[in-house]
Amino acid sequence: MGEMRVPDDALYGAQTQRAVENFRISGLRFPRAFIRALGLIKASAAKVNGEPTIQKAAEDVAEGKYDDHFVVDIFQTGSGTSTNMNANEVIGHLAKAHPNDQVNRGQSSNDVIPSAMHVAASMQIHEELFPAMEGLARSLAAKAETFNDVVKIGRTHLQDAVPMLLGQEFSGYAAQVEKCRERVRIALDGTYELALGGTAVGTGLNAIPGFAAATIKDLAARTGLPFREAANHFEAQAAKDAICFLSGALKTYAVALTKIANDIRWLGSGPRCGIGELKVPETQPGSSIMPGKVNPVIAESLLMVCAQVIGYDATITACCAAGNFELNVMMPVMAYDLLESIRLLAAVSRNFDERCIRGLDADRERAEGFVEQSLAMCTVLAPVIGYEKAAAIAKEAYRSGRTVREVAREQSGLAEEKLNDLLDPRSQTGRTKA
Repeated sequence: MGEMRVPDDALYGAQTQRAVENFRISGLRFPRAFIRALGLIKASAAKVNGEPTIQKAAEDVAEGKYDDHFVVDIFQTGSGTSTNMNANEVIGHLAKAHPNDQVNRGQSSNDVIPSAMHVAASMQIHEELFPAMEGLARSLAAKAETFNDVVKIGRTHLQDAVPMLLGQEFSGYAAQVEKCRERVRIALDGTYELALGGTAVGTGLNAIPGFAAATIKDLAARTGLPFREAANHFEAQAAKDAICFLSGALKTYAVALTKIANDIRWLGSGPRCGIGELKVPETQPGSSIMPGKVNPVIAESLLMVCAQVIGYDATITACCAAGNFELNVMMPVMAYDLLESIRLLAAVSRNFDERCIRGLDADRERAEGFVEQSLAMCTVLAPVIGYEKAAAIAKEAYRSGRTVREVAREQSGLAEEKLNDLLDPRSQTGRTKA
């Protein structure tokens, strides 16, 4: 394709430089997690190929010593060939080896790039996301225990419902996070399957017998994760369903966090003219014009991350649908958005845990005051005096501005002791411990 001028201090070669000039688009680069995975794959392959010098150079790449030399834009060739060759050229330069004949021996961009995506996502989830999710779930469960003596009014359709415990509400949040972690764990099983060994179209052309199995075994030993060769190499290279499934699980976690964060914002609204059942930690001044205002900024930052992850999932879904015949041609942006989703969810989960959840407190008096004012207190009367009569009491309480208890004394026909037993809000919560 003609002469190509490469910077004197570059470790890469002509193919990388050509890609740099062809794709001056976003300035976005593959993140550290992907370059590490790519280096590990090249190191394991070099070990199997009996190339110790290449192996050492690839290990240095995996450790991050040469990240500045990975210079190709995310929006590039859909197979990621430019980034695979970027790695081959850097490692080849360091090891004084041919980038195609030696560094890339037994490989193709078409099986290396999807494998690197799987390896990077799996490692990042185990190292960053799972610990953050576990920490957040523990803090929510601890608050559920702390708040298990706080009676409050439940709310459905944004309207008053029957009494419950604040601890019960928080136990639901903890369970959401725990269930989301399990969904991600299930989705990870698909990413443990690697396309490596399929080379160009899945047939394994130019790879020596046993190359994939040996390379993946070494890669599993390096990472401590149960990577295995794809059961069907044609599926592994032509489709990206495992990535779509994993992204969906990450999106589900973002949806769960959105629900939790919004509940906490509403429960902490006020402090005097809102719901105000929660006291949100004071982390910074809330307004440049209103002195003393404190806003739920940690929850707001979480909501923005969740919106970003949901958007990334939409992009990943479109990318995963772009497989044509034997290859998907939208892998670089798919990989970038997936790894960013994992990174952002891990970081924001830790921040939400440390700067919001752990510092939450309850306004017990306010929460319990709402209960007595609630018209839904009449619900417990219905089995005793009938639905219609209980509804009439609720309507009269609303019309007159009195409590259900006050009106029921006049209209229910129940003895005071019986009425007080029925309207005891704690007895209505089921006392199910969080």
